[in-house]
Amino acid sequence: MAVHSQSPNGLVPVHVAVHDPATMAEPDPEAADYARDLFATSAKYAAIAWSESGAEPRWLGMDTSTCAAAINPSHFHNRGADEFERFLSGAALRGEPALIIATMGNADDNGLRRNIFSRYDARVEFRNFTGSIAGKRLLAGAQVSLAPDLDAADRDLGLRLRNRPADAPWWAMALQAIGFEGSQGTTVLEPEGELVPILVDSLGEPVVARWTPSDGGQIWYVIPDAVDWNTVVDWIVQKALPEHVPAALRRVRSPHSIDADLETPAETKARAALDELEHRYIDDKARLQADLEQARQEAEPVRSSLLYGTGRELEVAVAVVLRDAGFTVTELDAELGTKSADLLAVLDQETCLIEVKAASGAAPEKLVSYLQRHLEKWPQLRPDKPVTCSVLIVNHQHRLDPAQRPTEVYQRNQHKEFVDALTFPVLATGQLFDWWRTQDWPAVRTAVLGRPHAAQPGKPSTTQSPVNPPSQRRSWFRSRGANSA
Repeated sequence: MAVHSQSPNGLVPVHVAVHDPATMAEPDPEAADYARDLFATSAKYAAIAWSESGAEPRWLGMDTSTCAAAINPSHFHNRGADEFERFLSGAALRGEPALIIATMGNADDNGLRRNIFSRYDARVEFRNFTGSIAGKRLLAGAQVSLAPDLDAADRDLGLRLRNRPADAPWWAMALQAIGFEGSQGTTVLEPEGELVPILVDSLGEPVVARWTPSDGGQIWYVIPDAVDWNTVVDWIVQKALPEHVPAALRRVRSPHSIDADLETPAETKARAALDELEHRYIDDKARLQADLEQARQEAEPVRSSLLYGTGRELEVAVAVVLRDAGFTVTELDAELGTKSADLLAVLDQETCLIEVKAASGAAPEKLVSYLQRHLEKWPQLRPDKPVTCSVLIVNHQHRLDPAQRPTEVYQRNQHKEFVDALTFPVLATGQLFDWWRTQDWPAVRTAVLGRPHAAQPGKPSTTQSPVNPPSQRRSWFRSRGANSA
C-alpha cells in the first residue's frame, strides 16, 4: 500500500473506497460485469471539485490512517477492507469518532428486489457492530420532509438532500437484526446503536439518517444513492467535521476550522453574527415554506376543480368563487333536484340562475339548451323569486393543459351565428379561476351580472367600472367574449 503523509495544506483527507477515477479507463463493451461495475462506481466521484470544498480524496491503495472521514468504505478484501481498517484504527488512536458517509441502494437497479421474501432491497452493513440498516425503495414521487429537533449539521444535510431532483429515488430505512443458524438453533443478534431520522417519508420512516453505536466510536450518515457529491463533500468539511471531529480541521489548518480560544474579538463577533443570520434564515425559510404549503392546500381544491373538475366537484368550486366575490349562493340540486339549474347567486337586487357544465373536448352548442330550459321552468318552481340574469359556466377541453385551451368556450370563427344569438354570458372556468386567483372580485361580478354592479342606495359601490363597459347583455358577450368566455 502506498503511503500518503499528511501535511498542513488546508485540505482535509477523505477516504473513498474506489479507484481514482482519473486512472480508470472505460472498459470494453465486451468486458465482464465486474469490470463495468468498478468503472461505474468510480465514475460517480469523477466530477467532485475536492479542493474547492477544502478536501482531498484518498482512493484505494492510498494511506487512510489520517483521514477525517470515509465515503462508502468497504468490508471486502481488495475492495477497501484494509483501507477501512486503517481509517478506523487511526480515528481510535486519536480518540476521535470515525465519521462515515454511506449510500443506501442503487439508483440504477430500477427498484428490483433481489430477495422476493424480504420487504427490503438494499442494506448498509456496520463494521465491528451487530445489525445493519435495511432499505426499501419507495415508489416514484415520494414526499419527504425534515424530522423535528435536528442539530445544525443534521438539519443542513437534510436541507441539501431534500432539494434533490424530483425523480431521484428514496429508500425507507430501519435497523435490522442478524440471525445465525447453529447447532442450538437460530441465534438472533439485535441491532446495536440508535438510528436518528433526518429526512422522513410521509409515513415517518427515515430516508436519511444518522446511526451511532452506544460507545460513540463511529458516526454513520446514511444517505440515498444518486446525490450531488459536491454538495455532500462540502457538507462534510463545513458542517459535519466542525460538529463531530473539529480537531481534523485544525490539523490541516483548514480555513473552516473554528477555535474560539484563538479568535480575535472581531472574528468572534463576525462569526456570531453569521451564525445568527444562518439560524434566522433557516427559521424564516421554514416559516415561509409552511406558509406556502398552507396557501397551496387552500388553493388546490378550487384550482383543481375549476380547471379539471366535472359534476358536483365543479359546481362546488364555482360556488366558492361566487361567494368570495360577494354573492349569496344556493346550491339548487339539494333543494330542487335536477329540475332546475345548479346554482342561484344573489347580490343586492340581482338574482342570477347559473348552469355549470363540463366538456372534455370542445363544448357542444346543446349545453346552452340546458340553461334555456331551466329559465323557462323557473317561474313555476320559484314564482316568488324572479331571476334578473343567467349565466352558463363551462369547463371546456378539461383534458388539455389550461394553457392549451381556447380562451372562449364558443369561438366566434366557428360559431358566429350561434354566438350572436346568445342572450346570456357563457364563461369559461379558466377565466373564472384567473379572477379568483388574483382576487379580482369586480370582474367576477361584472361577468356574472352581464354589466357592472350598481350598489344599492345608501351603500358604497363594491365594484370598479371596467374598461369599455357594455351597454347590453348580448353586446357584452360579443365585446368581452375573447377575454371572458
